[in-house]
Amino acid sequence: MATGGLAIIQSMKHKLPPSERKLADYILAHPHKAIESTVNEISALANSSDAAVIRLCKSLGLKGFQDLKMRVAGDLAKPTFQGYRDIVPHEPLPSISEKTAGNAIQAIQDTSDLMDYKELERAVSLLLKAHTVHFIGLGASGIVAKDAQQKWLRIHKQATAFTDTHLVASLIANADKDDIVFAISFSGETQEIIELFAMAKEKGITTISLTQFSQTSVSALADVPLYTAHSNEALIRSAATSSRLAQLFIIDVLFLGMAAEQYETTTGYIDKTRAAIQSMRIK
Repeated sequence: MATGGLAIIQSMKHKLPPSERKLADYILAHPHKAIESTVNEISALANSSDAAVIRLCKSLGLKGFQDLKMRVAGDLAKPTFQGYRDIVPHEPLPSISEKTAGNAIQAIQDTSDLMDYKELERAVSLLLKAHTVHFIGLGASGIVAKDAQQKWLRIHKQATAFTDTHLVASLIANADKDDIVFAISFSGETQEIIELFAMAKEKGITTISLTQFSQTSVSALADVPLYTAHSNEALIRSAATSSRLAQLFIIDVLFLGMAAEQYETTTGYIDKTRAAIQSMRIK
């Protein structure tokens, strides 16, 4: 059963016009009632209009209200989590640990629910054929980019991950036509990333993006846009921590997808790198 309806609504709600946001709020607050309603009934219950229901489904990237209802019904059939929770002053470590684990689980589950597997398959296919993958990201996203580079290098795939934007611009300027520029930006609106991505597009280099689920400046430039769920930012930004874990989750899915396609070759490279690292340890 299709899922991810509630995660998609939550991810897109902040960018919806008032008429559609009113419907989104109603569905989030009354999901059971929503899946039992027709277009006419849901518009009346939310004090909106039939046209707004149609526009909402289009804004969410869904085929129609029936598609949305099926996804929400799939969500309701799954185990529920407590949602994103922030810490409070002088909170004890056991409680912080519980909340952090819950936030991480929620972020990964929400991201998994809204995955577009056709786009993921396209990304895996392109990444397998690439000469070099240039991962770009700033701040916390730069950490994710470095993690991706480390994984690619372990299986004998050429990859870069630099945070110096001038150096990255030089790499893109001299990139091979078979290279890929892979931009990681939760907001999708980081100006330096937009400029570097636009440069790659102008050169005809294949681009892949990883942003929050929304139409962003970065995702609009991507040949293959990939998404994480939009977590509600908390006061101490524990949700931002969760969004980084969701980005790492997508990188892991791509990496393992590549490994599954070239299983024997990949495991051979991993065995070699493991042996090389073990040989350097003190005996």
